[in-house]
Amino acid sequence: MNQDIGQPLPAAYISIDEDTKASGFTMASDIYTCSLLKTLAAAKPGGKFLELGTGTGLSTAWILDGMDTHSTLVSIDNDARFLQIAQKHLADDPRLALVHADGQEWVSAHLDERYDYIFADTWHGKYLLLNQVLDMLNPGAFYIIDDMLPQPNWPDGHDQKALKLIEYLDSRKDLAVTKQVWATGIILAVKR
Repeated sequence: MNQDIGQPLPAAYISIDEDTKASGFTMASDIYTCSLLKTLAAAKPGGKFLELGTGTGLSTAWILDGMDTHSTLVSIDNDARFLQIAQKHLADDPRLALVHADGQEWVSAHLDERYDYIFADTWHGKYLLLNQVLDMLNPGAFYIIDDMLPQPNWPDGHDQKALKLIEYLDSRKDLAVTKQVWATGIILAVKR
């Protein structure tokens, strides 16, 4: 049991974390965000899950840990080097499809798909193609984004992009939105 988050780490977490650090990847989701992702995944039995931005698979491991045996997860990333770490540690899970693809191309080719849970951890689905990804949500589905509080790796002007995104999500009548000033700044929305 990890005392900080009050639940055990996924089986592959330590190994993925070690490989992530060795790879130089610096944009992994923090452990508090991951814990929330697991808890929310447990609320969608038999669900269809989508993760935009696998990275090395740290958050993927947590989402899988919360999913039941009848759920499925599609996780997409455009960087084969980092995706390879996720494949090494998670590819044996039959519920998971790891996809090496450009986010824009993948989303554009799957607009008819519907999901019960979308974690948008990259530009596509968050700052790019936002409306298309929000349209992929089933009624009652979760839309989750993190890194909404200022981060050290933000480029100049990114704070304004984040503020505009928050204002836009707040303006949508088809979403119930909660902004959490916690972890890296998480927004959780539910499709009405």
